[in-house]
Amino acid sequence: MNRNGSQPVVEAFYGISSPWAYLGFPRLRQIVAQEGARLVLRPIRIIQANGGIPLRTRPVARQEYHRMELRRWRDFLSLPLNLDPAFYPCRTIEPAARLVIAADLQGLDGAALSWGIQSALWAEDRDIADPATLCALVEETTGTDGQALMAASDAPDVMQAWLNNLEDAERLGIFGTPTYVVDHELFWGQDRLDFVQRKLQAMKASAAHRMEKEDIS
Repeated sequence: MNRNGSQPVVEAFYGISSPWAYLGFPRLRQIVAQEGARLVLRPIRIIQANGGIPLRTRPVARQEYHRMELRRWRDFLSLPLNLDPAFYPCRTIEPAARLVIAADLQGLDGAALSWGIQSALWAEDRDIADPATLCALVEETTGTDGQALMAASDAPDVMQAWLNNLEDAERLGIFGTPTYVVDHELFWGQDRLDFVQRKLQAMKASAAHRMEKEDIS
């Protein structure tokens, strides 16, 4: 954190069912911690208005390549990932996404809940569209009442935050997930996390240089 109390922010726009968001999440949290930044989770879905294409509507060749890349990254990162998860594509992702938003608004560990949901889908063959599963995941990851947080996720402020995420993503030109936004700059894909870190480091260096000049003057 610099002298005036500001802190670099990484906004993560991501589909909670995205395997790429899942694969990148541990590294994202590590980078944010290393660089003293603040992580803001902004769950969304694919923004088709900007050219986002749902996986199952892509040509078969692209779907097959997607599967091959998942295998490569799974092995490279040594993360558990089922290439044929039992409940993917999800029937719906909105309840899970709004649950993460509700957790953050209540001051709970939204990142832990998000990781629990993502892991449940990709590593544990659990149905993240099922309310009972979501309730259990809340209790497993945050230690709070799952039913209560599920009820809170239907509140108007949570719904508005979800809609704001979608509107902001479209306005920013986001189409796929995950997309990380740092200082108005977009980084699409978990394979761009090195660039996210470099951006944060450059911002820190620039802030340190400004403070040095102020000290001299």
